[in-house]
Amino acid sequence: MEYIKQHISEVFLCKSKVYGDERGYFVETFHREGFEQAIGYKVNFCQDNESKSTKGVLRGLHFQLPPAAQSKLVRVIEGKVLDVAVDIRKGSPTFGQYVTAELSAENKHQLFVPRGFAHGFVVLSDTAIFSYKVDNYYSPENDRGLAFDDPSLNIDWQLPKEFLKLSEKDQKQPALEMLDIECSMFDYQKNLYRG
Repeated sequence: MEYIKQHISEVFLCKSKVYGDERGYFVETFHREGFEQAIGYKVNFCQDNESKSTKGVLRGLHFQLPPAAQSKLVRVIEGKVLDVAVDIRKGSPTFGQYVTAELSAENKHQLFVPRGFAHGFVVLSDTAIFSYKVDNYYSPENDRGLAFDDPSLNIDWQLPKEFLKLSEKDQKQPALEMLDIECSMFDYQKNLYRG
């Protein structure tokens, strides 16, 4: 597997080697030793999640506050999505910047989203099955979000805004400038985002 640092260096695009023939294919999607060596620290994934969505569904931007903050390793089993990770670590030189990656069943790429990042994706194909590992359990009381259309972020979701389908909750998430207290809990200088 190849691990490629993105312009925000803590975010990695993971590319797997695919072995295929007339019978189908085989691909290794996770290798703990290689993964931890690439990112530089241990991550204890404890839960796998999966969702299915139709074209235009936008899920995000979501994060959990410490002590329930989560790192995620995300991939697409069916279809294609645009995946987005926004740096919300107070004091980070890339605070408010984001990484995008097209993840699909065809390219089999994965994105590693560390703690201290808001995460979301939009479905670009007719349907998509999205799968991800997390290193902390879901915590409703620590669940937070960031507005997908925050003008300070100016994320190009690759679909017209009127075509996007969001939950009621995600339509009402606050802008980054309103998250001062939440973002201060991810202290970049103390590496608290690593848990």
